[in-house]
Amino acid sequence: MWKKFNRKESQQAENQQQYPTKDISFDELKTAIQEYSSQLPREVPLSVLINDDLTIDYQLLAPILKGIPESIFYMSRETYDLFHEQDYALAIELDNVQKAVDDYIRQTNELPIINGDPYKKISFHKLSKLRLLASRPENEYYLTDQEDLVTTIKPK
Repeated sequence: MWKKFNRKESQQAENQQQYPTKDISFDELKTAIQEYSSQLPREVPLSVLINDDLTIDYQLLAPILKGIPESIFYMSRETYDLFHEQDYALAIELDNVQKAVDDYIRQTNELPIINGDPYKKISFHKLSKLRLLASRPENEYYLTDQEDLVTTIKPK
């Protein structure tokens, strides 16, 4: 007896397919994430790829990568930055700072940057005054011009 598959069933079968574990580079993963993102409907955020522990749901990317990465990578839920396994603490810290910055902007309608700083360095003092950070971050952070996203990269 022939079974007719509809599109949803064939996608589910593809998602359940076993993919080999293989060495996948940071850049290959980044490219796969961009391709996956371009296929998502507008109303679906890229965060569907991110597990609660900030690991990436490799099963969703496996059809693009033709495999599952051997290495563990993390992705910021707030900024969608990608991190190597050894940078997990930075991924967590970045998310915490981004949440604090977003909350600060919502509460004050101001940017939480050091007054007069040409690089838009985040003022941890301003965030702490409103009790938006549990502890002082180890890294310095800056606001980008792109949607007030936080970064550790000092602007030029």
